[in-house]
Amino acid sequence: MRLHGKRALITGASRGIGKAIALGLAKEGADVVVNYRFKENEAQHVVQQMKQMGRRSLAVQGSTHVAHDVTKIINTTLDFLGHIDILVNNAGILTRTAFLKIPEEEWDSIVETNLKGYFLVGQAVASTMVKDGIHGSIVNVSSVLQTVTAPNLTHYSVTKAGVGMLTKQMALELASENIRVNGVAPGLISTDMNSKDLANNQFKDLILSDIPLGKIGIPEDIAGSVVFLCSNQEAGLITGTTIFIDGGRSLR
Repeated sequence: MRLHGKRALITGASRGIGKAIALGLAKEGADVVVNYRFKENEAQHVVQQMKQMGRRSLAVQGSTHVAHDVTKIINTTLDFLGHIDILVNNAGILTRTAFLKIPEEEWDSIVETNLKGYFLVGQAVASTMVKDGIHGSIVNVSSVLQTVTAPNLTHYSVTKAGVGMLTKQMALELASENIRVNGVAPGLISTDMNSKDLANNQFKDLILSDIPLGKIGIPEDIAGSVVFLCSNQEAGLITGTTIFIDGGRSLR
């Protein structure tokens, strides 16, 4: 119960890594608001799982890269929880397109969701923490691709590199308010986002050959590190860092 009494907002938490993080925080005692964009039934299922743990939980729809949606998400969360101690920026999208074939609208979509959304939500939540005098924790979910390259993921990798620097800048500028900002950088994690890719044995074998531990992760592998970073008792002196959870892929 490392997060007993804490109140958290998780973006993109209806499935995959976001869902695992939400449940991980709830298991440690946090009340959690689940943001989702399209999958309402899946989001409500996550909420019910947390309620069964005895936690307060609510699902709120909204696109994190749209300013008025962000305002709605934050206001709904504050009305329900009272204040926000923890933010996990997780909402993201991925498409695989060769650099020479990326259309402008696809580039914009990836950048808006994966980077602009983190900025908008991060700024809005940090503002409420400052206003309410909360010594909060913000965790940005990035990717090993913030530091290494991969075919057909130029736009995605660039956004994750941006998240890495955004995390450092937020940590620097919010430290005086006693708000810690860190990141987690997953490697290859089995989720519905990449299930089609992993069904391709040639793709799977190629990726595994570049992972020293030779393992594909699961969403729960990420949740533990996020819980740790959100705990003021265990990680109270950690800010501006990113934990790579990638089986050693970043070593390459």
